Amino acid sequence: MPVEPPPTRWALPPSELGDDDLVAFGADLEPGTLLAAYRNGLFPMPIDRLLGRPADLAWWSPDPRGVLPLNGLRVSRSLRQACRRFEIRVDTSFDQVVAACADPDRPGAWISDEVQSAYQRLHRLGWAHSVEAWTPDDRLAGGLYGVAIGGLFAGESMFHARQRWGRDASKVALVALVEMLAADGGVGRLLDVQWGTPHLTGLGVVEIPRTEYLTRLRRALELPLPAALA
Repeated sequence: MPVEPPPTRWALPPSELGDDDLVAFGADLEPGTLLAAYRNGLFPMPIDRLLGRPADLAWWSPDPRGVLPLNGLRVSRSLRQACRRFEIRVDTSFDQVVAACADPDRPGAWISDEVQSAYQRLHRLGWAHSVEAWTPDDRLAGGLYGVAIGGLFAGESMFHARQRWGRDASKVALVALVEMLAADGGVGRLLDVQWGTPHLTGLGVVEIPRTEYLTRLRRALELPLPAALA
């Protein structure tokens, strides 16, 4: 079971604050702060305010919010075939998955060393998880990581190896995650993907109003963890 860290020393703003996706700057990335944020509908993503200056820690609550309905994942024939090519593992190479997601050569790379360390600490406490797709010859082909609190899984990032053998591996990991969350019916569980991008929309992600997301979040937090992540 996850270990509850000391509470945050910060008074986090309400997720409903303002009309913008960006809610606040500051605070820290201690485990207690991260958990308080996710429980209140916030997540961190640093941004560079001025070129050449250190990134400012920003807290976000998108409106609308991207979520993937557990019964809405679109699995094409080719993706279903790809699922047979990989072995799914959970939490066997968390640091490696986060490092791959943080690759600075990726478009839109934002995961700093500080962010990596923060989620590694959260992982050691049992709150952050990786879902990994491995090849038959034991190569990490792709995966994703995120934070699980009760019936919430807050997805942070996903990756696949650039080589041909890594193709579709991140999608295969997502299929596996949905199956884990949908176990026992999955009623009330919430898969948060933050924003709905064209790529994610093609997989079945929809956008819902912030108010609806927060209502569903409160219900999800009351549920137990899925067995695969407990």
